[in-house]
Amino acid sequence: MSELLTTYILPCLWAFWACVGFGLVFNIQGRGILICGLGAALGWLAYLLAMRFGIGDILSAFLAAMVIGAYSEIMARIRCCPVTGYLQVALLPLVPGKGIYQAMQYCVAGETQLFITSLLHTIGFAAALSVGAMLITSILRALFPRFQRGGK
Repeated sequence: MSELLTTYILPCLWAFWACVGFGLVFNIQGRGILICGLGAALGWLAYLLAMRFGIGDILSAFLAAMVIGAYSEIMARIRCCPVTGYLQVALLPLVPGKGIYQAMQYCVAGETQLFITSLLHTIGFAAALSVGAMLITSILRALFPRFQRGGK
């Protein structure tokens, strides 16, 4: 039970509360803040579960972005709100800030090989997040065009 708590439940709770805080910064109103937090927790859980099954971190980020993208699309349609608010806030815990920091640290230290390796990995991680979110949005809009605003 303690492994479940420390491995999955607490990190998802921290992602939830961090995104609730960012929801305030992004001026998301009312229950939308909690919806963003729940999206972040679901995305983080998807990332952790994918990592648990031995999938690499870039593919895990891709899968988590797909989960967050689907969740954001569904919640935006239910609440008649823009998708971007939910998507941007929920993706924040997955943004590779540590990778960017390490890459710049290696650059300043003059460690060119480590800088290039770290930078390329960080770019791959960030690209996986954006492609995962865009892909699921495109798929959902192609499969369910009537859910688009103004769609019939």
